[in-house]
Amino acid sequence: MGARLSDVATLATHAKLAHVASMLADEQTSPEQIAAWRAMTGARRLQLAEQLHWSARTMKLAGLRHQHPDWPEPRLQEEVRRIFSSGPDLIG
Repeated sequence: MGARLSDVATLATHAKLAHVASMLADEQTSPEQIAAWRAMTGARRLQLAEQLHWSARTMKLAGLRHQHPDWPEPRLQEEVRRIFSSGPDLIG
């Protein structure tokens, strides 16, 4: 027997509330931020996502350099590629 649509909506709402409750106050999205994102074009949101991706890779590279000062640059670069191609469980 399938779940009713209202049950699915209730579960989704509870999951969202649990996620928001686990966030710090300064991590929660403000109404102004939501309005700004909604006003952006899809192209602009994609551009920002790409910038965020490359910033995350740069920060990961810096962290790896700190953790492994003896690694040569090619090994560091390869590790960043491996981490970012393997999924979110290896990024942290």
